[in-house]
Amino acid sequence: MKNNGLLQHFFIVLILTTVVSCNKKTESLPKSTIEKSVTEVPVSDTISNTISTTDPIEGTYTTKECGISLIISKTKTDYKYVLKTKLRTLKGKAVLSKNNSGEKYISLEGIKWDEYEGDISNEDESDSTADSQTKKDLEIPVGIDALYLKDTLTIQNYGNSMNYYTKISECGLKYIQLVKK
Repeated sequence: MKNNGLLQHFFIVLILTTVVSCNKKTESLPKSTIEKSVTEVPVSDTISNTISTTDPIEGTYTTKECGISLIISKTKTDYKYVLKTKLRTLKGKAVLSKNNSGEKYISLEGIKWDEYEGDISNEDESDSTADSQTKKDLEIPVGIDALYLKDTLTIQNYGNSMNYYTKISECGLKYIQLVKK
């Protein structure tokens, strides 16, 4: 019983101490001190100088193996690209996206793949004239996706025996890695 009474007195003292400390007037700084501290902040410490004005995706990406360069620039509302190979120069809109696992991709819109035969896994089983007519009717995809990781864009340039395609025939690499300069 004595402990309960002692515990009650302790809580009462704790509450009173809290109330008294909250009611104390805080000492305010003179207005000249506040103004002086604001005006003495160096420009290099301001927030505007710590925010990068350039977009990390913008820049020139190149590969030495194939002589390909890709320039990505940001406009007010979106991204634009210029893709240069040994044979051609292509321009268009670049779209940044993220998949379900959080990987970032850049889609280069308007680039027609060089070759596309679609899913050829059943080619041996049904090699009729109807199938060959369907292959001729296949529409060649347009647009190239590149995985964006730090300062590197990676394009899977061609498929396999089950899904045959070539996106950029000027380069024989399966994975074209364009590294930012």
